[in-house]
Amino acid sequence: MAYLRSEELSHGWKVRDVSDTKPEAWHAVATVPTVVHLDLLQNGVIPDPFVGLNEEKVQWVAERDWLYRTTFETTSVGPRTRHSLVFEGLDTFATVTLNGVVILRSDNMFIPYRIDITDILTKSSSKTNTLDILFESALLRGREVVKNHPEHRHIAHQTEVGRLGARKAAYHWGWDWGPVLVTAGPWRPVSLESFVDRIDDLWIESTVADDLQSCSGTIHVRTKGRGADRAHIALWHEGRVAIEADIEVDIKGEADVSFGIDDPALWFPHGYGPQSLYEVRAQLFSQDELLHVTSKRTGFRRAELIQEKDEHGQSVYFRINNIDVFASGSCWIPGDSFLPQISDARYQSWLQLMVEGNQNMIRIWGGGIFEPGVFYETCDELGILVWQDFLFACASYPTYPEYLKSIEEEARTNVRRLRHHPSIVIYAGNNEDYQIQQKYNLTYDYDGDKDPASWLKSSFPARYIYEYLLPKVVEEENPGMAYHPSSPWGGGRHTTDPTIGDIHQWDVWHGAMEPYQRLSSMGGRFNSEFGMEAFPHIHTVDSFLDDPEDRYHQSLTMDFHNKASGHERRLGTYILENFKSYIHLSQIAQSETMAFAYCSWRREWGQSRRCGGVLVWQLNDCWPTISWAIVDYFLVKKPAFYAIARASQPLAVGVCRRHKEWTSGHARPPRSVEFDVWAVSSRTVKVSAVVAVRYISVENGHDLLPASVHNVEIVPNGTTDILSNTVDLTRDNPTGEQDTPPFVIFATLRVDGVIVSRDFDWPQPLKYLNFKERGLKVDLLKGQSAVRVVASKPTKGLVFEERPGIWFGDNGVDLVPGDEQIIPVRGIDGDDAIPSWTYIGN
Repeated sequence: MAYLRSEELSHGWKVRDVSDTKPEAWHAVATVPTVVHLDLLQNGVIPDPFVGLNEEKVQWVAERDWLYRTTFETTSVGPRTRHSLVFEGLDTFATVTLNGVVILRSDNMFIPYRIDITDILTKSSSKTNTLDILFESALLRGREVVKNHPEHRHIAHQTEVGRLGARKAAYHWGWDWGPVLVTAGPWRPVSLESFVDRIDDLWIESTVADDLQSCSGTIHVRTKGRGADRAHIALWHEGRVAIEADIEVDIKGEADVSFGIDDPALWFPHGYGPQSLYEVRAQLFSQDELLHVTSKRTGFRRAELIQEKDEHGQSVYFRINNIDVFASGSCWIPGDSFLPQISDARYQSWLQLMVEGNQNMIRIWGGGIFEPGVFYETCDELGILVWQDFLFACASYPTYPEYLKSIEEEARTNVRRLRHHPSIVIYAGNNEDYQIQQKYNLTYDYDGDKDPASWLKSSFPARYIYEYLLPKVVEEENPGMAYHPSSPWGGGRHTTDPTIGDIHQWDVWHGAMEPYQRLSSMGGRFNSEFGMEAFPHIHTVDSFLDDPEDRYHQSLTMDFHNKASGHERRLGTYILENFKSYIHLSQIAQSETMAFAYCSWRREWGQSRRCGGVLVWQLNDCWPTISWAIVDYFLVKKPAFYAIARASQPLAVGVCRRHKEWTSGHARPPRSVEFDVWAVSSRTVKVSAVVAVRYISVENGHDLLPASVHNVEIVPNGTTDILSNTVDLTRDNPTGEQDTPPFVIFATLRVDGVIVSRDFDWPQPLKYLNFKERGLKVDLLKGQSAVRVVASKPTKGLVFEERPGIWFGDNGVDLVPGDEQIIPVRGIDGDDAIPSWTYIGN
């Protein structure tokens, strides 16, 4: 048979500690892909590292070498047939032996390998082949590599410097949200391929015209093998052929087709247009004999990173198909400490949550991995923009020749693998490595030294990687793709400069520990990291407690599952400064932080694109933990998720006091309240709307002042200022009292008579307010799959307890009298099944 045959070698494996040669030392491997911790856990050798303090009990695993072994059969399929073993990912220092012959030595987790084994199989006297993969300890080998290169000043934050000696996911050494679990094993599929000739690469280079009326480019086919003489190439869209051609395969194994399409179906981020995708298919022939077929889906879009001088400094935002897009989204860490555990369905569920939460961009953080194909394919389908960091984080990396060679192969391989995805709109060189340069005063003369060779001799040699090697690779392999040397990055300026580039705003939580209410004045041109910690719901807490006696907020196990430095003091400070049950209050603190940030920074989008995007740290977790995630390890949403969703609606109203009450006068009541009301829109056309503003007493729920109603035309893709007002709290008071009682400013935005957005501004800090006896009622509407909530007094932070299997359309809501809320809910039956709920003061 000449047609390519691929067999995944997923079963029949076993593993043992290399130092234990006894026959009984072998353990069965359920399936490959895998890592050794999963196999040892399945065989009862180690306890679950995600439970209790068990992480400490499994550290010995990372200090051992591990041998994986399997056997497979081969049959003769003709004299022209070639055989290859395909290793999509080996973690990390791996020596592969087939029938006693070493066929591969790898030291990079991120590089896939395809090894021709035809000669070895031909010489074998048996059809049964033995495949061994020896994985040496990345923990120990990394330290050894660092030790052998004293010419470099190795600096690594968060973890030990040994991680710099291994091209491996940095978070495996632990982070301030994740455990120390340094894995080893065949973490991506292993396959046996038999073929005469095959398509090694298929991709499209394309350009969408400035007016979006046409698209042109080239379809590239690259082959490997013997005997192919032609390729049939077709471009399909919605069941119709847009381009079709038979092309001769030249002597180098290449076949290219130029094309042009009038009025192409374009790919847009969700909320801005359809996610139109084309399928390119290639068939490889030897005369009339079909040898191989492959296909990829892609999309056509005009994507630009806009960085222009303006009155605020220099802009940073994305323009897709000539539409300026405000990036409202999240940062992504790897979805599990044990990557083979993540199914395709789980990836899809994570990303579907982003669309549900009105988010349109995800940033893949540099301490993780290049994600599997399903991740980017799902982003393509859902219209989620991808910011992809290269895999460097929080360190000063070495640049000895072997290391640079491995980095270049890693970068080229992965850019080639990903370049057909329309969702990817930018690559960034690293995460926070220029902050390391600043902290340690490493050599960096951005304006004066433009010689890459000299950078290699400096105390910050990694500049060569970020400003020369990686942009060169991106331009050669994916021409026209935006590249950013780092995140954060300000064109040679300090990484905290708010007037240029992107910033990581960590003066809330880290750094100066500023009040989160000040975030509105602490933003930059693109806020690519910021965050606030919060506990997950109690279901997730219970999943990692092995002793019920530890079910309180500063128990040993609870603290062990919070890796953030100083979390007891930091989280406690934000709760005590703003509130008077700990899990709920931490969630409200996080939710409030998100509301202040997303509302205020999105408002700046309409001010000459002063802010181009907001990406929260972080969307997800890699284990059950207490962290900055807005959705926990089990995909259970925290209230902060909903706060972002509300602030990121296509049409959203915002209200905010300009001077926060009580906070600037040593706990003295304010004499007046100055506030603004505005609306933001991501729609591309004007919208007629009605905005109403009420002033409601926190104490009794009465309206203290007459409501104001405003008929407005909301400008497209920008901000519309509606009201700037001052309420005098000492004169003309309708209550006759000297001081007006604390009140909520409540704003609604109606379109065609329907409220599409609500926002609240509360006196700050919340701990000074009396929230007793709110008159709250919660009813299950059985026929509507919803709950109805009403309150007779303003109510802050109503949170329903969530767990897997239950879905809420909204949560963490505020309420005022006369504003009944109907919240969709799925997964509950009967009155008794309504999840428990609480609010501040309950």
